[in-house]
Amino acid sequence: MSTSSTVDRAFRAALYAPSDDALDAGASLLAADPAADAELSRRGREFVATTWQRGWQPADVARIVRRELDEVHVRLLAALVRAQAADDRPRGPRWAAQLDGLPPGEPPRADRFSYATAVLELYRLLLRLPALEPLDEPAPRAESRMLTRIRALLAKAEATGYPEEAEALSAKAQELMARHSVDEALLAARAPSPDAPGACRIGVEPPYEQAKAVLLDAVATANRCRAVWNEALAFSTVVGFEADLEAVELLYASLLVQATTAMTRAEAAQRAGGRKRTKTFRQSFLAAYAHRAGARLEAAAETQVTADLLPVLASRDIAVTDRVDRLFPETTTTRLRGVSDTAGWREGARAADRAQVKSRPPLGGRAAPPA
Repeated sequence: MSTSSTVDRAFRAALYAPSDDALDAGASLLAADPAADAELSRRGREFVATTWQRGWQPADVARIVRRELDEVHVRLLAALVRAQAADDRPRGPRWAAQLDGLPPGEPPRADRFSYATAVLELYRLLLRLPALEPLDEPAPRAESRMLTRIRALLAKAEATGYPEEAEALSAKAQELMARHSVDEALLAARAPSPDAPGACRIGVEPPYEQAKAVLLDAVATANRCRAVWNEALAFSTVVGFEADLEAVELLYASLLVQATTAMTRAEAAQRAGGRKRTKTFRQSFLAAYAHRAGARLEAAAETQVTADLLPVLASRDIAVTDRVDRLFPETTTTRLRGVSDTAGWREGARAADRAQVKSRPPLGGRAAPPA
């Protein structure tokens, strides 16, 4: 029997039937034929290439495999993706960063039956992934000094044990992001072929995914982007110009760390007062944090906008909205659930309010009005 025939029989038995018995039958066929391993791997690379054609990216697939299966499947996927990359078309910097973020090395091999079972489980999931909106890859670009400085500020914000300092550093980072965004907008407006809005996906995973989605939306809005949440697949698609997308990715990741730290501290104080930790406290805390942090980020961003910049920024806002409408012609709104804990809301708002957001002269050189 040829190796291709073995793989075909295993796939017919396992990939298109939901039962564990069918999966066991397919794994038994593969386990009994070691010569089929190379063909099994080749088919896996084909599945990965088809997944890219259907709009998925490495981080998207890794996220859903981790959620639906186990770590061994994530490592199997990572090995397949790296192997397929040698035959893949050229990709952009965000794609390369996602490849770098996959777990290194090969997955540990147990007995042949267990290995074949894991491979078939992974392939079955890949086959069942729905098509996604295709996202354009940005052109390669060197990271600016401003982004390097912003990364350093956010790293300090995450590392400090003082909430007031963390939030002040985050507010300063937002001001710099706004300045960077305006600089990029002016350069694009003067160029013969201005750049167009792009998009990226950012994981928004349980627990408390609704509140996290609200926080990401607030960060996106403050940075002149739009976020569309896909609850079922645990990510939001953020649409905006590339410099703004970079800012959103950086700031959201940092604020999520800071919000979690502040929430843990608030919970400790609640427990010291005799109250038990509750899910509604955490959900309410994160929802309030997102609401108040978003308002403060937007205020920090607006300090960089002068009247002469409004036409340029307005045209970019229109371009972003148009791209969102083309990517997502049908969207719905979702009501935030589980926000009913008064103490959680109060503590979350207090955590977001501790930042001392100071005004600074805007780019046009005129003094900003008092905050």
